[in-house]
Amino acid sequence: MANREISERKKRILKAVVEAHIAYGEPVGSKYLALKEQLACSPATIRNEMAELEEMGYLEQPHTSAGRIPSEAGYRFYVNSLLERYSMTQNEIRQIGDNLNRKLSELDQILTEASRLASSFTNYPSIAAKPRASGVTVERFDKMYIDSRTFVLMMLFRGGAVKTKRIRTSYPLLPEELDALVEQLNLHLSGRTSEQITLPIILEIENAMGAAASVVNPLVKIVYETMHECNAGDLRVEGVNRLLGIPDYSDMQEIRSLMNLFEQKDDLLEVISREDQNDDIRVLIGHESAVNGLDNSALVYRTIRSGDRVLGAIGVIGPRRMDYGKVISIIDNLVLGIDHLLSGTEHSGDN
Repeated sequence: MANREISERKKRILKAVVEAHIAYGEPVGSKYLALKEQLACSPATIRNEMAELEEMGYLEQPHTSAGRIPSEAGYRFYVNSLLERYSMTQNEIRQIGDNLNRKLSELDQILTEASRLASSFTNYPSIAAKPRASGVTVERFDKMYIDSRTFVLMMLFRGGAVKTKRIRTSYPLLPEELDALVEQLNLHLSGRTSEQITLPIILEIENAMGAAASVVNPLVKIVYETMHECNAGDLRVEGVNRLLGIPDYSDMQEIRSLMNLFEQKDDLLEVISREDQNDDIRVLIGHESAVNGLDNSALVYRTIRSGDRVLGAIGVIGPRRMDYGKVISIIDNLVLGIDHLLSGTEHSGDN
């Protein structure tokens, strides 16, 4: 239905319906469009075109209202073909730059701050995600000797992340034994994924450690668990309370579904962690996300990359009638600001 050729006049009418519905949240009628929009055609012509757009699957008529609202396919056509990008003001761009250019040394802090800004600028809940990773490896192990039964193990992961674990052992280790242990970890475990750490490898390390072999198995278990922590990803939500101010979410059951989705996180992380996506802005409307709870919502997000590696993602969740132009522009500018921050250059916006 929605794949039929759509005329230029129908495009103008569909664009006007979507933008009026985004602005006011009410069904849009032909008389309103004839009066408020410069469509250069009569209410009767607009009415006929809207009826055809409904037949094609781009519009819907709720209840017995004379007006129409965009369907999921209508929003998708609008985002793909009719959307005019929102031009952020110099003040908005300056606020993004000022906030992102604070002394934020950790990626987690940068993502959290960017998510807070996304929610503040759009008035919708926002997400900051560290997608699930595959093939996580430790590039180098190091240590800090504290006493014969205590040391700190440092793990430098591919990509620069560092994890430290304070280790208590049942066997007293001499400083030279700890040196030998870390040397074995670097020899046998560095560059391997958790799936590649097998029993024969653990036995090799134990054989090399001689009398101190008893510390190997519990230590490798800690390394394995730490690698899985890095694989798991993370998602934080800002501005959940903004849901209560959005008329489209007047149904408390729908709000509860969204709150549950934010709390469980797994479904959203699964979407954001898909490996087949590039670093362009992603707009998933309604059922396109295949996530329970987002049927009447839209998810707009963009990943942050370093080379071929995904570092994180920033996004916004709101009603299907969100102001896509403004939301996309804000997310793009935030990601651009993070890119500049991570590369050590100044972000001045894209206006």
